[in-house]
Amino acid sequence: MRYKFYTTSDKAWDGIMAAINQAQKSIYIEMYIFLGDTQQTHDFLGQLKAKALLGLEVVMVLDAYGSSELKASSIQDLRSAGVELLFFSRWLRRTHRKLVIIDSKIAFIGGVNIENKIRNWQDLHLRLGGKIIKPLLRSFAYTYQQCGGKNNNILKQSRLPLVKKIKSWVIDTWEIGDKKYRLNNYYLKKLIEAKTSIKIITPYLLPPRRLMQALDDAVRRGVKVKIIIPEDTDIKVLNKINYFNACRLALVGVEFYFTPNMNHAKVMLIDEREALVGSQNLDVLSFGFNAEIGVFFQQKQAIATLIKIINKWEAQARKPELSFRRLSFVQRILMSIFKIFLSFF
Repeated sequence: MRYKFYTTSDKAWDGIMAAINQAQKSIYIEMYIFLGDTQQTHDFLGQLKAKALLGLEVVMVLDAYGSSELKASSIQDLRSAGVELLFFSRWLRRTHRKLVIIDSKIAFIGGVNIENKIRNWQDLHLRLGGKIIKPLLRSFAYTYQQCGGKNNNILKQSRLPLVKKIKSWVIDTWEIGDKKYRLNNYYLKKLIEAKTSIKIITPYLLPPRRLMQALDDAVRRGVKVKIIIPEDTDIKVLNKINYFNACRLALVGVEFYFTPNMNHAKVMLIDEREALVGSQNLDVLSFGFNAEIGVFFQQKQAIATLIKIINKWEAQARKPELSFRRLSFVQRILMSIFKIFLSFF
């Protein structure tokens, strides 16, 4: 796996834009939020239209809810230029994935959307090359098929054999192929198998019951568990929910770090030797409803780089004093009701 990490949205946009500019044959994009308001510095819409007019195969799969603010005029402009633009729309299910594949040789994957308000957020995105591209193509092709896509150049990618004899592979939530490659199963398996340490970065902390239990069990068997979350998220109602669930997990010994800035990264690091980076939050939506994707890897150099990034974010964060007493009486009542709701997941 050839790789490069990006730690903010705008840095990831720089990398994606450069790759789009250099594209020769095809550009495949699957994105939860893709808007046209970044054009002052990153004119994705303009570049994609230009590439399509040059005859490149430009295909976009956007979530119907997440990208609902993309202007109708922008959609028409893209389609008129030759871009195949599809929307993913399923009852109670979103494609929360953030995936860009260029010329079937380079891919970008992680937590970064295309939207102006997030440009200064901390996040984690990966540029990838090598054998890992084939399973990414396979996963994209399946989403494309689910949206009614008919291009056989893409559909045939869904029949690519899974690559297993490498130290990195794609994990997603589509129920196709080997169960080993399903994100939910993998995530839980790695929490259960952890020997010494677990580090998780997530913007939203609403873990389903089975993950709460796995983290509890890990602490009880002596594993050091650290979770990094932002102090103030973009969804204000989730700030109290994050705090409430942090209090619950702190009671069993999980350590928490609150970052001063919005951190949208989604990372799990196990025993400082294997990691998962992708689109999945530690919440009931990512683990119960949404289509997600991540890449698992063990390469020593990549792990060392990731550890440096996590350590830097941890150093910038603060260890909060977690106590249910900091919640008002009404908030505690509401959170108790919310806890009952979470118990169903």
